[in-house]
Amino acid sequence: MKSNAGKLPFQNLTPDRIMDAVESAGWRCDGRLSALNSFENRVYQIGIEEGAPVIAKFYRPGRWSDEAIGEEHAFCAELVAEEIPVVAPLAAEDGRTLFDVDGFRVAIFPKRAGRAPELDDEHTLEWLGRFIARIHVVGERRAFDHRPRIDTVAYGDKPLAFLLRGDLVPASLRAAYEAAASHALERVRECFKRAGAVRSIRLHADCHAGNILWTPEGPHFVDLDDCRMGPPIQDLWMLLSGDRAAMNRQLGVMLDGYSMFRQIDPAEFLLIEPLRTLRLIHYAAWIGERWLDPAFPAAFPWFGTERYWQDQVLALKEQMAAMDEPPLSPL
Repeated sequence: MKSNAGKLPFQNLTPDRIMDAVESAGWRCDGRLSALNSFENRVYQIGIEEGAPVIAKFYRPGRWSDEAIGEEHAFCAELVAEEIPVVAPLAAEDGRTLFDVDGFRVAIFPKRAGRAPELDDEHTLEWLGRFIARIHVVGERRAFDHRPRIDTVAYGDKPLAFLLRGDLVPASLRAAYEAAASHALERVRECFKRAGAVRSIRLHADCHAGNILWTPEGPHFVDLDDCRMGPPIQDLWMLLSGDRAAMNRQLGVMLDGYSMFRQIDPAEFLLIEPLRTLRLIHYAAWIGERWLDPAFPAAFPWFGTERYWQDQVLALKEQMAAMDEPPLSPL
């Protein structure tokens, strides 16, 4: 495959190329095209002649191998086969779900409507717990071979090293950020050690409210682009919010639904705050690694400011305090 990786990975993705890519995959466009909100990839709604619109996802060049994308698509297919409401890529007549057009990898998805779930509603939380457990039942059947794991190296050490190599962190705050992040990662490693040999399975891995479409029939899980191996609690903690009492209650309600299909290892409660800490560092590096993509400075103008990095230092110190407290305990 030709590579489009570089400073402007999507600079050649014109409307004509988008339409040509969809048509070469087997869908006849009617000329309607609208861009959807996405930063990692480029995602468009495309009108189809004599059919429902489809969603075309153009993968960011250089991020995933074909094999890794194939594992994402295969995982989606497994979930759909178990009647789990995941939005999976559509297959062409020859069975392919990934298409290579002008050096871009493209997948076509059905359009699904819905709204954000109401996470303050206990019925919604229990419903989500049931479906996340069903995803995990499928996820633990086999492992990914080509997709990474959520661990302290991939989500902590490597992102931190990247942030400290360049000039993304202002010089006035570099030492403070390095110290806070390094100390936080030491605490993360201690928590993982205390948790012991927690099982790692295939996960959605980015299971926040923005990746769940709620309908009268329940949830649809979308965007498995970040699926990878990791502890099952990863797909639950990102739906928690509020103070400690609120999160304990929310976790308990979700686990009421989760336990109908699968049991969670209580040792994983020790990993909630460490995983939250890793996400802080990983997310900052994610933005930094894509800073030369014009979409990122436009969407995250505060990223390079001293205020942002001051807030990051404070957040990491707060996470160190949170990791010193007893783990969340579902009510």
